[in-house]
Amino acid sequence: MTVTSMPQTTLPERPEEQPAEDVILGVDTHKDVHVAAVITVLGALLAHQEFPATAAGYRQLLAWARSFGVLHRAGVECTGSYGAALARFLSRENIQVVEVNQPDRATRRKRGKPDAVDADAAARAVLSGRAAVTPKTGEGPAADMRVLRLAKESAVKARTQANNQLKSVLLGIDPELRESLSELSNSALIARCADLPDTGSAAVFTLRLLARRVQQLTCEVKELTHRVDRGVRTHHPQLLDIVGVGPDSAAALLIAAGDNPERLASEASFAALCGVSPVEQSSGKTRRRRLNRGGNRQANAALYRIVVTRLRRDTRTRSYLERRTKQGMSKREIIRCLKRYVAREIYRQIQPTTAFTTTTTAT
Repeated sequence: MTVTSMPQTTLPERPEEQPAEDVILGVDTHKDVHVAAVITVLGALLAHQEFPATAAGYRQLLAWARSFGVLHRAGVECTGSYGAALARFLSRENIQVVEVNQPDRATRRKRGKPDAVDADAAARAVLSGRAAVTPKTGEGPAADMRVLRLAKESAVKARTQANNQLKSVLLGIDPELRESLSELSNSALIARCADLPDTGSAAVFTLRLLARRVQQLTCEVKELTHRVDRGVRTHHPQLLDIVGVGPDSAAALLIAAGDNPERLASEASFAALCGVSPVEQSSGKTRRRRLNRGGNRQANAALYRIVVTRLRRDTRTRSYLERRTKQGMSKREIIRCLKRYVAREIYRQIQPTTAFTTTTTAT
């Protein structure tokens, strides 16, 4: 008896799960809420949604974005203000954060200003490559010096205002008291006014109050200055070895570069950041360059102070001034050239050694 084997049933193969596609996140940031949009690498809009600007809201935003695919890149507006905390959070989650500029007014007039459209535009700016700037990390010694220096400038401004107000009050007080105070230096005047006895006079009370305010603000300025100086000497003492560079100027330049100076591709990038790179303004047969009025103006002012100090004390700088003057350049033009040279010198000191070595080898 022949046994016929049953034919084997071939089961259909299960379709393999498709790998998740890459997506790009764009965020329009505000004080209380952030509006996010997700697009594919082909530019198709998948969704947009609003999230609160809180720690829980950041986690919800990231989970929502990752639900559409693999997220590696995110374009965020205002990474130095409203979007700073979100940018730090995304960076900790291994998301490449790209700084996106807000659309100009002409573009806003054409398409309106809905937040969802701005978020979509931020994502598309990353996709097209128009936005490629890595923002500052916002964490580290440079970020600490930034807030300390901000408080110091505020205290100095308030102290100057209180000092001026005190001298204005002096003009209307009793002549005998005014004459006894008129010959004193500023520091002695403040000390004397702070110790004036309470005579019931509103003017005397105001003088004593303003003088004590000046003394308090002076203590704040000294403490903040000490903390900024300590930050520079602890983390970047090599800057203080450069001729003309003091702790305050070094802090301003470090704040401009941020705690991740490797994001600056070259010394020309740092010069542009400080506003000391010439801007091309040629037209037709005319070939010329103009002064760069952009960049970080505090860093620009720090470079100016360094150059002025060198012109007074550095022999090489004075020789350069004389040589360029004979060539027909004005002193203002020479200072602009020197600021550019100083920016190059500063860049080489603040750039991480590994990144600078790699750049030099590649060139």
